[in-house]
Amino acid sequence: MAQLLLQLTVLGAALAAAALILISIVAFITATKMPSLHLHEEEKFFLNAKGQKETLPSIWDSPTKQLSVVVPSYNEEKRLPVMMDEALSYLEKRQKQDPAFTYEVIVVDDGSTDQTSKVAFKYCQKYGSDKIRVITLVKNRGKGGAVRMGVFSSRGEKILMTDADGATKFPDVEKLEKGLNDLQPWPDQMAIACGSRAHLEKESISQRSYFRTLLMYGFHFLVWFLCVKGIRDTQCGFKLLTREAASRTFSSLHIERWAFDVELLYIAQFFKIPIAEIAVNWTEIEGSKLVPFWSWLQMGKDLLFIRLRYLTGAWRLEQTRKSLIVFLYYQCRIISFEVQILNKARIKPIVI
Repeated sequence: MAQLLLQLTVLGAALAAAALILISIVAFITATKMPSLHLHEEEKFFLNAKGQKETLPSIWDSPTKQLSVVVPSYNEEKRLPVMMDEALSYLEKRQKQDPAFTYEVIVVDDGSTDQTSKVAFKYCQKYGSDKIRVITLVKNRGKGGAVRMGVFSSRGEKILMTDADGATKFPDVEKLEKGLNDLQPWPDQMAIACGSRAHLEKESISQRSYFRTLLMYGFHFLVWFLCVKGIRDTQCGFKLLTREAASRTFSSLHIERWAFDVELLYIAQFFKIPIAEIAVNWTEIEGSKLVPFWSWLQMGKDLLFIRLRYLTGAWRLEQTRKSLIVFLYYQCRIISFEVQILNKARIKPIVI
């Protein structure tokens, strides 16, 4: 009986290793190159307050603002005004108190089918295109693609990502700024402060079904196991980056949809960029684009593929990662070792 259990265990391990090799090959073959920043000619421009086209700046230019706020928006004509009113009220008040403080808000319309761009452009007309800019993507690219577009078109020394729903109270940016400053000295001027809802987890669980709670814990485990260590909430859309950290991480980003936050922090940890996780006020707002089961299933697949694609060298950062051949070589060695054990286990016949 013991020998049978040993055989089954080794066989199961061999099948698991073979499945991992197969999935790794699929991840390697299907890996896409770095997505192009400008897919369409129209995306290289924004409209000023007079409705005239102006060329977008580049993150590689010297900064001319203290803070850039990037707001990815997809079909947000109803929720965007609440967020914009709160943000601009805070930013304008802060500028009056400190005339040296400068800012810009970049709304990236991610191929919306509603009036998101028109709603955002009204703020441009009110405050001027030096403060409010609207970038309209021709086709939907996903939240990560929209944020990346905004980041690469920003002028700020620091760049804040924030969601269009206004779930996070905007004045909490000061908490992120303090968290960022506490990380000094910054290596190569790079640092990231992540807003976090982890402190609200108990309250959140009490309001969710057991199934959604199970999905949440499963996702958190996969994030920790496969990609990012030490950050409890990778998915909060409230993150503050130094300009140098933003250019380094977003220039290596492949994922354009929901799991982009995880790849962003994976890249940051690879480059040893210091990261602070800061508790922020957060309120769940109706109208989320996430479909609880299918969106989390997609993110789970993305997490596995992020890990495997970097591990096999399909995606590369500055340092050379293991090639697929080396990865498969070690996997085959594991299978060979398991087969040897299995053969030894068969020396003595099992008598039933």
